[in-house]
Amino acid sequence: MATSNTVMGRHKMEATQAPVRPRKQLAAAMIGNTLEYYDFIVYAFLASVLARKFFASGDEVAGLLASFATFGVGFLARPLGGVIIGRIADTLGRKLALQITIFGMALGTVGIGCLPTYQDIGLAAPILLVSLRLIQGLAAGGEWGSSTSLIVESAPEGKRGIFGAFGQAAIAASNLLSSLAVAGVTAMFTTQEMDGWAWRLPFLFGGVLLVVGVWMRRSLHETPKFEEAQAAGEKAEKPTRKAALAAMGRAFGFTIIWTVSYYVMLSYLPTFMMKHVGLTQLQALASNSIALVVLVAMTPISGLLSDRWGRKPLLLACCVVFAVFAYPLFSLLLAHPSFGMAVAIQIFFNIFIAGFSGAAPAALCEMFPTKSRTTLLSIGYSLATAIFGGFAPFIATGLIQQTGSPISPSYYLVAAALISGFVILWLKETAHKALD
Repeated sequence: MATSNTVMGRHKMEATQAPVRPRKQLAAAMIGNTLEYYDFIVYAFLASVLARKFFASGDEVAGLLASFATFGVGFLARPLGGVIIGRIADTLGRKLALQITIFGMALGTVGIGCLPTYQDIGLAAPILLVSLRLIQGLAAGGEWGSSTSLIVESAPEGKRGIFGAFGQAAIAASNLLSSLAVAGVTAMFTTQEMDGWAWRLPFLFGGVLLVVGVWMRRSLHETPKFEEAQAAGEKAEKPTRKAALAAMGRAFGFTIIWTVSYYVMLSYLPTFMMKHVGLTQLQALASNSIALVVLVAMTPISGLLSDRWGRKPLLLACCVVFAVFAYPLFSLLLAHPSFGMAVAIQIFFNIFIAGFSGAAPAALCEMFPTKSRTTLLSIGYSLATAIFGGFAPFIATGLIQQTGSPISPSYYLVAAALISGFVILWLKETAHKALD
């Protein structure tokens, strides 16, 4: 009887696994990622407008700091979202978790596009703005870990790097989509129209998320690794508390340069270009968009190389580049401010952000066993993103205000690179090992 039950259980598991098509899983997760992170990032590109619309202050810098602080608030909710939604992903499935996140992000984004301003309702306006950013943060905190786990676990053996990289390229594409949307609206409307009402349009475009994202994610299947862990029940590998904390600590330190470089170079830099390099808003967004095309194109290549050469060589090379070149290239940009120089420097840095982004998703997933992967991965990643990435624009703006030097954001990049480089140096190479 026991043997019969075992056979039946095996057939049940095989039947569940049979429909899983890695490329279809990847496509559904990528489209969801693109749409979700579009909604989260578009806020950063409109920070200067939102500062005027939602924060009452005669001081331009104070208003911008308040706007970037609200951007960061969304990241504070990410670790909590990682715990709650990550737990759902590990116990009830990756598919259900990803369906939850799609609704949360849509609500937050379309809500911001519909909000009355400070002039209309006073203090209630920034309170509502912060509340909607918190909802976005909860959804985003569960999104990355759940989608990355699903993509990497669905990947064929030997291709975890490139599959994870395509998922990350989709997130980079969301930055590009955000940049293009804001640049397009900026080009179409006058400064007065943009400040009056047109700023709402990029947020409202995010309403597409609810239709396309939900439709795409209906086709997702649970991963073979998740099904195996569920079938094994209590026998499935589960790390001790000490091992779990150590792995989360490694994921936390690993992520610091990734999130700092991402949000300084991609979210904050358009504002930096306008205030300190003398570019117009349209030029700054165009420069960002050109560099993002490079990031989207190069990330899968990096993932492929990480499958062949290993994760560590690429990850360490990226840390070295940011530690060595951040200060001199910021100095060069400030000494020779021009659109061409801005594009060249952004492309250079984005090549190495792509190098890290291609290897990182698989490397992080490989740190954790399937039974608790999404929860532990989400916590380690989201904490680093909340502390160091979400407040990166705020910290960069504050450093410039305190030091009086526009080159000071480069110090933040250098420090982050040194910390993550030290952590990665001591990690084991996992590219050619089976996923636990």
